[in-house]
Amino acid sequence: MASTDNSNIKAYKEGDKVAFTQTGGRYVFIMPQPPTFSSVEDERRHRKQRLVAAFRIFAKLGLDEGIAGHLTCRDPEYPSLFWVNPFGKSFSCITAKDLILVDHSGNVVRGQSPLNAAAFVIHSKIHEARPDAIAACHSHSLHGKAFSSLARPLLPITQDACMFYKDHALFPGFNGVVADEMEGERMAEVLAGNKALILQNHGLLTVGGSVDEAAFWFIALDRSCQAQLLAEAVGTPVCISDEVAADSYRTVGSANSGWFNFQPYFESIVREQPDILDEEEGGSEKLVL
Repeated sequence: MASTDNSNIKAYKEGDKVAFTQTGGRYVFIMPQPPTFSSVEDERRHRKQRLVAAFRIFAKLGLDEGIAGHLTCRDPEYPSLFWVNPFGKSFSCITAKDLILVDHSGNVVRGQSPLNAAAFVIHSKIHEARPDAIAACHSHSLHGKAFSSLARPLLPITQDACMFYKDHALFPGFNGVVADEMEGERMAEVLAGNKALILQNHGLLTVGGSVDEAAFWFIALDRSCQAQLLAEAVGTPVCISDEVAADSYRTVGSANSGWFNFQPYFESIVREQPDILDEEEGGSEKLVL
């Protein structure tokens, strides 16, 4: 299995592009880095465009469910505020203009649309407890819902499931639609430093250091849930050893891997729905609160 250890390496290049390196007989993936920005306006536009793309991708993959589900990202200039989808708007139709900006008290400080109470309760507590979490994704995806009813964590039965090896948690019990701030606080507490949370009898939640990362973790987690459900339907799956799962995690479970894995989805959805990158929709203007 490839590693991300970059010590004592020899680079192999194609032009100026480093594809991989070699150390001690092992080939090591070199992951590209997320972009940097010269202004908060550029970064805000980027985050909002990526958030819109994530909504469109979730809709295309069937990860949404009616009015349920919410994806958020912090504002780069005001990190105590986060952008979120308006209540009742189809994921497939969301534009950057539709996004609303919310504070941790539940006030809509930018935008005219209503705020989903559950979105506020869950995401405000997650963002407050995890300063490193730029984005968070929660939706009632089919396989995530089904798997959550088993009330147990994901097994390392595939390479992709190793993305979540010892990096996800189970939120036990179900107390109804999330409307109590204490429930949001408990979710944040159980999530702790993990990238993902399986909400018993409810669904999935993921976080990341970028919209791209959080969105990809959600897609991958839902599919890993599906893979385990399929495997257990016909037998007892064989788990990958702890040693190999941990080694695999260092490559496939890294933050850069999550960000990079989202790029093919982004490329595809933008080619199909180019309005995602509409400059006017992106909102590059200064934010005056």
